[in-house]
Amino acid sequence: KSSLLNLWTHITSRRRKQLAWLFLLMVLASFAEVLTIGAILPFLAVLTSPEQLFEHALAQPVIQMLNIVEPQQLLLPLTIAFSLAALLSGAMRLILLWAQTRLSHAVGADLSFSIYQRTLYQPYSIHVARNSSEVIAGVSQKANEVVHLTVLPMLVILSSSFMMLAILITLFSIQPTIAISAFVGFSSLYVAIISLTKKTVIRNSDTAAYKQNQVIKALQEGLGGIRDVLIDGTQEVYCKVFRSADLPLRRSRANIQIIGGIPRFGIEALGMVLIAGLAFSLAGSEGGFANTIPVLGALALGAQRLLPALQQSYFNLTLIRGGQSQLRDALKLLEQPFPEHKGKALPQPIPFNHSIELEKIAFRYCQQTPWVLQGIDLSINKGSHVGFIGTTGSGKSTLIDIVMGLLMPNEGSLKIDGQVITTGNHRAWQLHIAHVPQSIFLADTTITENIAIGTPLKDINMERVRDAAEKAQITDMIESLDEKYNSKVGEH
Repeated sequence: KSSLLNLWTHITSRRRKQLAWLFLLMVLASFAEVLTIGAILPFLAVLTSPEQLFEHALAQPVIQMLNIVEPQQLLLPLTIAFSLAALLSGAMRLILLWAQTRLSHAVGADLSFSIYQRTLYQPYSIHVARNSSEVIAGVSQKANEVVHLTVLPMLVILSSSFMMLAILITLFSIQPTIAISAFVGFSSLYVAIISLTKKTVIRNSDTAAYKQNQVIKALQEGLGGIRDVLIDGTQEVYCKVFRSADLPLRRSRANIQIIGGIPRFGIEALGMVLIAGLAFSLAGSEGGFANTIPVLGALALGAQRLLPALQQSYFNLTLIRGGQSQLRDALKLLEQPFPEHKGKALPQPIPFNHSIELEKIAFRYCQQTPWVLQGIDLSINKGSHVGFIGTTGSGKSTLIDIVMGLLMPNEGSLKIDGQVITTGNHRAWQLHIAHVPQSIFLADTTITENIAIGTPLKDINMERVRDAAEKAQITDMIESLDEKYNSKVGEH
């Protein structure tokens, strides 16, 4: 419940308004179901006993309006009325399905974007500490599963509940004892199954959430290190790692699907037994077979609508339970805070005319890990060229990240011309920074877009692109290509 309430806070006001309209559509679709069940009573009555219907007080306004003089003349208008009611009900269900599906996927798109946006704005220290497979799974898969295992099931349960209520009220007006007994009996069976399978569903949900991250991790490691995999011949090792994560993931999802579908066949069989018993009891009542058929037909149609609605509610409740671990993981990513500078205009660069000062710098990535840097005092004059040399793990990259304002020291301070760099002004310092990483990143796009990475295509200044290419000494290579700066660069 707390997770669902938390999810609601991440749904935009626009989507909430659309959900309100969907709520109204659910009510209208429920009325359409009632209309169909109500229309079958006079339709079957005119087929079995037109004279009785012709004399019924409720039929007189219709008879007078249509100038009907014989009982048999009621057949055509009632056939048309029942057919129109059935068509209207079907159309409303289709519209409701379309609206539910479109809206739930729109919510999913909002959530996926929010996860991606919030993740990109997280401090570098968080990105370093986090396994990227968790984020990729969150954006690409878990946001989608929130749609399929939470948002859409919730909407289906809500619409099914409206329809069940409307159908029950209609059936109660026709045969109250049978309607209440059937609903209580079937509902009790579903409640018992939910209680028995609850722990199994939650266990499978936890397994699916964990193994999903492991699948992404196996893919990243195997494909990301493909050169070493091919040289070392370790394909089978990575295949086993992938298989050990993927197979339990699919089994867990299959178990949730099976548990969701278990009651359907038994409930359908019990429904048929109920109709048969009802037919037997009504046949011996006053009025005989002629009065039995319309009531039996209305109850049969109501049951035909009620049982799928019950099954839908149970199945989707099982999906929600099965997706609660994925929902929790997605909510963790949705709750990532934005930095203070988000949405603000770029600041003016910090004045840099003299030196970069590092005073008593100490840093470690978390309290459980040893210090990477301790007691670093350093002054770098503007215009000088400085290199850091040391063994692997000695803190070279960490020190550079601190100088670039990507990491904030645990102790000591970074000063630019005497001004301390903090989380509040680090963006103003980073406007001075140009960065060529150890492990380069090349996007699967044109040379121009790779050189001007992060700049919208319409805003790219080709003069600056050519100048950068000349400084990097790759102009001759680019000019030798058929499409020159528009040549495509493959991934990496």
